[in-house]
Amino acid sequence: MNATAHLDATRAALSSLESQLGELDRWGRRLAVRLTEGGRLLAAGNGGSAAEAQHLTAELVGRYATERQPLSAIALHADSSSFTAIANDYGPEASFARQVEAHGRPDDILVLLSTSGRSPNVVAAATAGRGAGMATLAMTGRAPNELASSCDGAICIEADATAHIQEAHLVAIHLLCATVDEVVAAEDER
Repeated sequence: MNATAHLDATRAALSSLESQLGELDRWGRRLAVRLTEGGRLLAAGNGGSAAEAQHLTAELVGRYATERQPLSAIALHADSSSFTAIANDYGPEASFARQVEAHGRPDDILVLLSTSGRSPNVVAAATAGRGAGMATLAMTGRAPNELASSCDGAICIEADATAHIQEAHLVAIHLLCATVDEVVAAEDER
């Protein structure tokens, strides 16, 4: 694929995201309230989606665009000892679910990323999150898919290539963080 074709496909993926901005804004507002009231965000994905999950948690614990209090956010794959021990002892499908069972609380939010929406360990994490009473949000590729159906809400990108889905997911993560910053700043001004 040449550069122009790649950019055209990315624009189409972003157009798919644009139609879901209301849902993304609602989730950002909910996330800001939950995190400032003591809840935490758990995030997970595989491969590039793991990198994006970790990027999300870094923006929340550190900062996105404005100074604010640090917010509790944990990328489940980042604890490599737990992740690999669980995969070894319980199988790879349990690698995230067992951590969600250990750390997830009803006031927490679970954000799961999968470009296919079919990753067994990510779908199992959604099931564990719902069982723990957590709010669950999926970022996936084309709907319908198992992960989107397993969560309370989903941002589904209408694109064929993993790269374009991930590019749209990164923009979605930044928009989510921008909403969190906006809500936290408004609360701090009160």
